[in-house]
Amino acid sequence: MNDHSFHENEKDAIYRVIRERRDVRRFKSDPIPEEILRRILNAAMQAPSVGYMQPSNFILIDNKEVRQRVHASFLKANEEAKVLFPGERGEKYASLKLEGILECALNICVTCDRERFGAIGLGRTCQPEMDLYSTVCAVQNLWLAARCEGVGVGWVSIIKPEDLPPILGLPDTVVPVAYLCVGYTEQFATEPELKTAGWNPEIPTHELVFWNQWGTKDR
Repeated sequence: MNDHSFHENEKDAIYRVIRERRDVRRFKSDPIPEEILRRILNAAMQAPSVGYMQPSNFILIDNKEVRQRVHASFLKANEEAKVLFPGERGEKYASLKLEGILECALNICVTCDRERFGAIGLGRTCQPEMDLYSTVCAVQNLWLAARCEGVGVGWVSIIKPEDLPPILGLPDTVVPVAYLCVGYTEQFATEPELKTAGWNPEIPTHELVFWNQWGTKDR
């Protein structure tokens, strides 16, 4: 056994959280206790950060008016998106519940400050988008920590990014990366909802893993 590995019960818990994470759209309005919210945010802040740039901020939104403005932006973008899926697929799209902005206990907008510690940073000289990827890692940590606490998270991507800065008062150097609905839910689905709805088929792991060159499945 590797001296740095975790005990079996700890590993089981970690893999279970990853396996049972879901994109939640249906929420109860029960508030999230401050201690639990603090743990979730601390986990997000411990995510990988290229060049230790720590680009992420977390805007906690419980104001009804602000959430209504964001919801209006979603409704507009969603209507525009519907026409992109013709026929039966469009009907299926229209039947999906894709957000819980007004119902959930809290909205969180996770942002990336693209000039924190300067416009040039370690790890960004060849790939300047690494600050954005670091912020996405923070979103994933937040999501997994929330699932561990029995709190649901839903990522609302059907919002035009340019709509959020004036609503949330973001500085020019700060970009929104994820708009999240966060709160308790009646249940976590046993399978991803879009898989159950037949939106796309699940791709087996063996079809996604290659060795050394694209498309090579054997060593």
